[in-house]
Amino acid sequence: MTERRTTRRYDLSLPVVIRASKDADSSMQRGKTRDVSTRGVYFVVEQGIVAGSELDITITLTSEMTHGAEVLVRAMGRTLRIEERTEDGLARTGVAAIIDRFDMIRGEAATA
Repeated sequence: MTERRTTRRYDLSLPVVIRASKDADSSMQRGKTRDVSTRGVYFVVEQGIVAGSELDITITLTSEMTHGAEVLVRAMGRTLRIEERTEDGLARTGVAAIIDRFDMIRGEAATA
C-alpha cells in the first residue's frame, strides 16, 4: 500500500469535542484524538458518526503542552472513514476526518 499523506502525523491523545456542523441541534460528543496533522485527525468517540458527515471539531492543547494558557484548535472538516472498535472492553467509534480549515484560539479567549 502506498502512503498518500503529504503532511506529518503526530501521535497525540488530546481532548476533542465533535458536533455535526450542519445540524445546529446535534449533540456534542467528547472523545480523544489518536493522531493529528494540519490536514487531518483521527479520533475516538463513544457514539457513531456517519461517514461523509461535516464536522465542527474542537481540539484542546493543554497548558502543560503549550507551557502557558490552553489553546483551542477549532476546525471544520468531514469524515473520511469510520471504524467500529473496542477499547477497554467498550464499543467505540474511530473516525478519520479531513480538515478543510482551522483557527487557533489562544490564551484567555480559549477559556472564555
